[in-house]
Amino acid sequence: MTFDQSASFMLLAGALILFAWGRWRYDVVAFMALLAAMLLGLVPLGEAFLGFGHPATVTVALVLIIGRGLSNSGAIDILAEQVSPTTSNPSLHVAGSGGLAAALSAVMNNVGALALLMPVGVQSALKAKLSPAVVLMPLSFATILGGLVTLIGTPPNIIIATYREGVAGAPFSMFDFTPVGATVAAVGVLFVAFVGWRLIPKQRRARLLAEELFDIENYMTEARVPESSRAVGMTVRELAHETGEVDAAVVGLIRKDRRILGPLPQVPVQADDLLLIEAGPEAMDKFAYMFGLELAGTDRTRASLLKSDDVSLIEAVVPPRSRIDRRAVNELRLRTRYGVNLLAVSRQGRPRRDRLRTFRFQQGDVLLLQGDAERLPEVLVELGCLPLAARGLQVGKRGQASLSVGLFAAAITAAAAGVLSLQIALGLVALTMVLLRIIAPREIYDSVDWPVIVLLGALIPVGVALEATGSTQLIAAMILKFTTGASPVTALVLVMVVSIALSSVLNNAAAALVTAPIAVGVAYELAVSPDPFLMAVAIGASCAFLTPIGHQNNALIMGPGGYRFGDYWRMGLPLEVLVVIVAVPMILWVWPL
Repeated sequence: MTFDQSASFMLLAGALILFAWGRWRYDVVAFMALLAAMLLGLVPLGEAFLGFGHPATVTVALVLIIGRGLSNSGAIDILAEQVSPTTSNPSLHVAGSGGLAAALSAVMNNVGALALLMPVGVQSALKAKLSPAVVLMPLSFATILGGLVTLIGTPPNIIIATYREGVAGAPFSMFDFTPVGATVAAVGVLFVAFVGWRLIPKQRRARLLAEELFDIENYMTEARVPESSRAVGMTVRELAHETGEVDAAVVGLIRKDRRILGPLPQVPVQADDLLLIEAGPEAMDKFAYMFGLELAGTDRTRASLLKSDDVSLIEAVVPPRSRIDRRAVNELRLRTRYGVNLLAVSRQGRPRRDRLRTFRFQQGDVLLLQGDAERLPEVLVELGCLPLAARGLQVGKRGQASLSVGLFAAAITAAAAGVLSLQIALGLVALTMVLLRIIAPREIYDSVDWPVIVLLGALIPVGVALEATGSTQLIAAMILKFTTGASPVTALVLVMVVSIALSSVLNNAAAALVTAPIAVGVAYELAVSPDPFLMAVAIGASCAFLTPIGHQNNALIMGPGGYRFGDYWRMGLPLEVLVVIVAVPMILWVWPL
């Protein structure tokens, strides 16, 4: 083994350990791997950043931008309104929502598809008197499965397609993935619809209403202000200032049966006012004693008291890479900067009760926010959160829905016919959407998943270095030792299983980048076509169903569905086995060895 090969193995092992550890973001780990490869001499300095201009990187960015355009135009909303299921039969309901999710994910980023459909799924489930937990995990899995169908459905497909160009001289085309991917997606959606949702723990399926995530009556309390209270004459801002370390907040005020809601910093407190206070039991006692308040303790302290014609409540989920992810509540200054009150937070289906001001948000957390009814949607955009209520179509954009779909369809047709390269076709669509003001210029940058772009740009040169040093061939030879005497089909199954295992702990794009050169090395050692092995990697790297950390969509539905970490493998493991059973024969039929 040469020095370069030894260094390559150490670099690969170190990167995999850091990816699995999760302490640092995967884009940071990928860039560290690239810098290490340069310092070790594995990647020439002049080629270090070629990955950022690689066709796979450019295609992923363009697909994300066009997905934002389709969303802005209202095309997705119109489709969701037409086919959103309302049946109370869980299997038919999941089949309807899952089928729509898979279809959308075939032509747009699956994270974006889930973000658009999740509010529709929650609302349709509640209308059908079903728990959101019955719908959300199948919806997430369906969006992942739908990405298998076309070239642009998921980053691993784009990576594998462009990687094949270096191996066979031509990339996979737009619909080369369709025979295998569509079959796997169809079988997978049927499984989650008629079998999978039943594997979700009963206590999750029994949770019917979204309000149960917060159980707000348990820590929203009314307190009357007697004439002797030291709070008389003080403003709400002054009350907040004097509370100090007591984690309590005045979020509403009732005066002579008139409700005063929303941010209340300058409202003076009067005798006989009823203060609506958000606090845990211990903090409530301290707050009442501090200002001489009388706890009302009536059944009027319900979430309905927090709403009026001008003030509303909204539930939202913290998505991956949100602006508030890993930030504390007191750092954000929600009341003063955004004009909203944070009433409650739920994590993994459990309401957070105490020390809310020092609480640090994580992806998947569900928030209950109160504020101006017209302003709240804008605040969610500023915070980078996704609403759990179905949004209305944007004014003035509905007429552009058909135009957006037409532009996108024209680009796909031109690329499939070979008239234009896929990157040029998608680039023209993105530019046209900007010129037509379907996408605002600032939205171009907001819509791109930059950590994925950095991941691709950094790891593509590292993957080339692994091949150039012969390291991938050595790994392939080690894999073949486990299948000595067996047929190439056994090696194909092993490659897919390895891809699935990596995708459970790594980003799916990283799993594809790491596994693709190894799969080709196995094919060369066996003297067979590399195409079926690349297809096996594309399928395996995208099928991350075992954990909430394997795919962004799984993390996104964890809070709204009230799931636990161990809930995913109950449905995910049999689905993974089914994917292998269905995919391998289809690959061998469509892409023979």
